Formats: sequence, C-alpha cells, structure tokens
Amino acid sequence: MKKRLARPAVTAALAALTLGVSACGGGGGGQSTGGGSASSGDGFNAALEKVVNPSDKKGGTLKMAITEAWDSIDPGDTYYALSWNLLRLYGRPLVTYKPAPGAEGRELVPDLAESLGTPSDGGKTWTYRLREGLKFEDGTPITSKDVKYAVLRSLDKKTFVNGPTYFNDWLDLPKDFVSVYETPDVNTDQAIETPDDRTIVFHLKKPYAGFDNFAALPSTVPVPKDKDTGVKYRQHPIASGPYMFEKVEEGKQYTLVRNPHWDPNTDPIRKALPDRIEISLGVEANDLDNRLISGDVHVDLAGTGVQAAALGTVLGDPALKARADNPTSARTWFISILDTPPLDNVECRKAIIYAADRVGLQNAYGGELQGEIATGLMPPSIDGWQKLDLYPTGTGDLEKAKAALQACGHPDGFETVMVYRSDRPKEQAAAESLQQALARVGIKLTLKGYPTSDYFASYAGKPEFTRKNNVGLAAHGWAADWNDGFGFLSQIVDSRTIRESGNYNLSVKSKEIDELIDKAMAEPDKAKRDAIWGEIDRKVMEGAYVLPAVWAKALLLRGKGVTNVFVTGAFDMYDYLNMGVEQP
Repeated sequence: MKKRLARPAVTAALAALTLGVSACGGGGGGQSTGGGSASSGDGFNAALEKVVNPSDKKGGTLKMAITEAWDSIDPGDTYYALSWNLLRLYGRPLVTYKPAPGAEGRELVPDLAESLGTPSDGGKTWTYRLREGLKFEDGTPITSKDVKYAVLRSLDKKTFVNGPTYFNDWLDLPKDFVSVYETPDVNTDQAIETPDDRTIVFHLKKPYAGFDNFAALPSTVPVPKDKDTGVKYRQHPIASGPYMFEKVEEGKQYTLVRNPHWDPNTDPIRKALPDRIEISLGVEANDLDNRLISGDVHVDLAGTGVQAAALGTVLGDPALKARADNPTSARTWFISILDTPPLDNVECRKAIIYAADRVGLQNAYGGELQGEIATGLMPPSIDGWQKLDLYPTGTGDLEKAKAALQACGHPDGFETVMVYRSDRPKEQAAAESLQQALARVGIKLTLKGYPTSDYFASYAGKPEFTRKNNVGLAAHGWAADWNDGFGFLSQIVDSRTIRESGNYNLSVKSKEIDELIDKAMAEPDKAKRDAIWGEIDRKVMEGAYVLPAVWAKALLLRGKGVTNVFVTGAFDMYDYLNMGVEQP
C-alpha cells in the first residue's frame, strides 16, 4: 500500500501531456532521454492488459528501491499492499492471486494448497489439503501444523500490531486462548484442526462464502514453531517460496537469494527468474525516480507512482512514456478526522471538510493522473459504490465551513495537530495544502511527520499517542484487501477492530455503522449486500469521519531491462512474483 506537491506549472500541463505533447520535460527538440531497449516497453499503458517483455530466462539481479521501510517482512505482521505483493517471493500462503494482467490477476488460485478451499457446515468449515513435497529453506518439510501455527501467532495483536483482524474476528477460538506465547497449551482444535500433516480445517463462528480470501492472507504463510522468535522473526522469516533472505538490514537493505529447497514441481505459478533480488530502503523519493529513469533501479517497490517532479519528464519524453502505465486502483487516499476535542463534535468535523481545498489535495497527490477527487471513502471499482454528493469538490465552501464552526461552538476556529508519513512527500504536500485551506476559516493545523515503519503501530494508529498529542487529523490511504465492500471497508470503518495500537480505522466509531456491517454480512443476496456497503459509505460521510482526498491512480514506470512486467488487479501495481531481468 506514496510522494511531493505538484507544482502548478506541472499540474496545468498534465492534460496536454497525456495527449502526447512533448514540449515539457527531458526530451527537448524531440531527443529522448528515457532510452532503454524496445523490449523495456510496448507503449504507454501496455502493461495494464498484457505481459510486457515476456521471458523465461533465469539469472541476474533484480534491483528494487523504496523511500523507507514498511511495517514488517514478517508475514504475520504486515498490512502494506507492496509487502503482500513482495512476500510471495519468499512465502507461500494457502491460496494466492493468479499472476496475470488486469482483472484476471484478482483470481484466486491454489498455492501451498492443492486446490481452493472445500466448504462444509453451511460455509462455517473450510478444508485445505497441502501439496506434497513442500519444504522450508532448511529442508524441513512444511506441514499443516506450520500453517496453523502461523495463523495462530498472527492473532496476537500485542506482539504483531500490524495486519488485518479477519482471523481474530471469525475463527471459533476457545475463550481461554490468548496467544501462542501466553497460552501455548490451550487446545485450539475447535478453531483450526490438523488431522494429518497435509490437511488443515478452519472452523468459523459464522458462515463466510468468501473464505478463500482469508486463505490468501499472508498470515497463512507457514512458520515453523521452533524458529519463531516473536517480534524478532522479522529479522529472518523462514522461506517457503523460491527466495530466502541472505541479508536483513532493517531500514537499509534486504537481499534475497535462491532457496535451494524450493521445488518448482510443487509450484505451478512461480518462475523464479533472478538469481538475486536487492532491495534498497531509505532512497529519497525524487532520487528514486531518477534512478528508475536512468536504469540504476528496476522497480519502485512502493508501487504508487513517480513524483510530481518526474511527471513532466516521463510524459514529455516519448521513450519514457512508452515505459509508463497509469492504472486506476481500488485505493483511496484520505485524511481521518479523529474525535480529539473539539472534533468529537460532528459540526467541527464538517467544518474541516467544507473548508478543504479539494483541488489542492488532488494536486498534492500528483494531479489528475494520480487521482480523481473522491466524494466518498469507497472507490468506484468496489462493488456497491454510490456516487455521493454531500460536500463540495472544488476549492471549498467557506461560508458553510464558518456556519459549521458556529454550530459547534468555535466560530473563530480552533487548533489541532495533523500527522502524516514523513517519507511520503505527497502526504506532506496534502497536509500543507490542508493547513493553508483551513487557515482561511481560523482552523490552525500543526503538522508533524512520522516514519512509515511505525506510523500505525506507534503514532497515527495508537489512540494513546493521538490523545496525548492532540492529533485531530491523520493522512493515510487504503487499498481493498479484495474488491468488495467487506474487503475494502470492514477494517477501516468497524469500530470493533480498534485496538491498543496498529489501527487502520482511526476515526469511525458508530454503532449504527457497526450494525449495518453486521447486516451486510448476514445478507445472502449480493445486490442487496452491495447496496448496504454503499449505504455504509454514505453514513461515514454523513458523520464526517473522514476527508477523502482522491481515488488513486499512479503513473508507474517500468524499469529498463525488466521482463514479465504487468499490472495485477490484485494490488493495482506491477506484479513482483515473476519479474526477471534481461540476460545477454
């Protein structure tokens, strides 16, 4: 699941650039600075619907880079789309997404398991059978007990503060089970059974027809109990996929090499082409773009597109534009409006939304090519989406903002703190835009940036911190875990998911919304269920719990010499599973 304020000149030029005008940016006089072999790209947006530069050649080093560390490489403690995409190189969940371009990439296919799950008991019980011959990086056989242990350890949200709570919420766990560390002797067979080394059976508290979506979560990547080191496991997750970690320097570099005990005969979806994968962390955002353009880096791991500073260069140079793709994602960039006083008053929250310059926020996220102004939290690609029209989408309505301030007892405005991820210039730009817009009605924002790696665990997602530090606004974003209302909204609007830290729902606390979520989950008719999710989105906006910024798009750039490049509908970024590098 990301970077600087779009300068007005760049933003104004975007429409012209999209039509192929090459006056701005690096080319000059028709000369190309982008370069790269013809195989590096088949034209603008080519990777949206097909595999660009297909190859089965093995060898070489695939070089990735990112501006800062994400939450964790531990499969049981991560909630970034980029991480879920990457970890399939070293970890194999029960089920995963088909490595294919576009919407076909959302299709679930068996991974560790021989097939998708077999339901019984009206959808409350799900059974999977593991493939034969699976091994960890040390040659130890992978069994169903390793998958069970992985799921159970991920439930400990005090130790592993990141990651979804689907298994916590749905498994039929015994009441005396706390965690694998605190209550290791409690029998959990009523939740997960392993009748033999290749069979695993999940028991739910209530039916869920889409349980294969749960089986695709990273928390089903097997973890050997005797190698589990709790929070330190992130220093060397034990590989079940074709690559294993040679070097882990947290915040600096990860290096992956081939796993000698991965058997391609057990794995029909992975090509495992590069000999090595090197990931550089802490690369300045604009420098990363320049290195991607020049060919020093193959992949921007974050997958959220180039910075505003590079837009003109990429779109104005025919050779670079031919290496670019502009996918729309099931992601919304938004600002949570917390209930820190006086924002515990709905009218004060509405004042924020009315006073916001929505065009300024769009520009902060990179302009029209990087996102459409959002009218609700749920993006249009999610089933059940409704076009809402509750707030202005232009530069703001200051009269309505002032009226709302009057109604909440703060006619002259108030002060609060806004936080954002410090390594993401787009979020900083959004915060600066909002600071300027709200000042017009007397609302004073103090801006504070915090690192991505601990943003939800220690800062924005930790209620104790936000209360003590008067945090009223927090910039972040959300991509669908899968593309329906439940897969997009449940983790960010259900108040019952809020815990001590590691939260992604930072602001929505509504009994009415919680009840609508339960109603949606109990509704067997898809059309009616989708309609309820649309109504939930409306209730979120009526309560002014969030200020949506944009429904995300990204201008992605294919690296020079990269093979098997395509945008997957599972993550709306390049699929990292089968990328390779050209060989002489």
